[in-house]
Amino acid sequence: MNVLINALNHIRLAWLEQSAYAMKVAVAVLSVGLVHAAIAAESAPPELRIGFQKSAVNLVILKQQGALEKAFPQTKVKWVEFPAGPQILEALSVGSLELGFTGDTPPVFAQAAGKPLYYIGSEPPKPRSSAILVLADSKLHSLSDLKGKKIAFQKGSSAHFLVIRALKKAGLTWADIQPIYLAPADARAAFERGSVDAWAIWDPYYAATQVSIKARPLADGRGLSDNNSFYLASKPLVEKYPQSIKTILKSLSVADEFVQSNRLDAVKYISNFSGLDQQTVTLFLSRRPPSPATPVPAALIANQQSVADSFQELGLIPAKIQVADLVWKPTH
Repeated sequence: MNVLINALNHIRLAWLEQSAYAMKVAVAVLSVGLVHAAIAAESAPPELRIGFQKSAVNLVILKQQGALEKAFPQTKVKWVEFPAGPQILEALSVGSLELGFTGDTPPVFAQAAGKPLYYIGSEPPKPRSSAILVLADSKLHSLSDLKGKKIAFQKGSSAHFLVIRALKKAGLTWADIQPIYLAPADARAAFERGSVDAWAIWDPYYAATQVSIKARPLADGRGLSDNNSFYLASKPLVEKYPQSIKTILKSLSVADEFVQSNRLDAVKYISNFSGLDQQTVTLFLSRRPPSPATPVPAALIANQQSVADSFQELGLIPAKIQVADLVWKPTH
């Protein structure tokens, strides 16, 4: 009898263990199902209007490959090219875009003006990708030589911050130069005519000018500015479609992997889109490190705060801002 009872107990324990295992499996399957259901329930945005520049390599690759159109088949994806970041963020703030890509300075001016937008992602620093240029035969050879000179750059752009940092390193003040606020195309024309003494600019305009007229960099961003770049989104995109944002950032990182492992094809994609010759694109990409897109890390938030503080200290924005207030924090 005892043997029979022990046998029945073993059978009962085995059944309970199997039931517990089955329950764990069921719970795991249910959890995965709930995650998928949450993603599906969110749905994709009906429209995704993207503002970008020629410097936005990952976005250019996505555009050329139609990757976001495939990721969001029910979404109307529209691509809008701009000459610089300030124009992108102005369009974003008035509801003409859902997503944009800029350098470090435009978001500072946008936040100072109370624009409704959020940092959703960033790429690693690219200090070699911007420079203060002079003509090949210029008599300017050091940053201190900029005193009293006319320097062209896009107001509120990353080049603006580069000039601020260059002056500080040279022991000069903002009052020591004549800032000439021009969009990239107009700045290049003025630079080539000799109407300005120097031009602060980023790639690929920087590379194109080097290739075409052998312009000389007085200094690049190394030791001056990290030249960080950010993805920014409208308030509705952040509030309603967080899962879509995660998909976008992943797609951007996949595009960067393509650039790193298929350099010749990437050069062709960018050249075909931009109209820039392949020599210019190759030079441009040679200065660009691997650039996956990720949610903004704490170190870059702190770096961006220092950018904002620099403009506030010079009185170029009216009051101190807190960058972290507008940084999107994804939930798992």
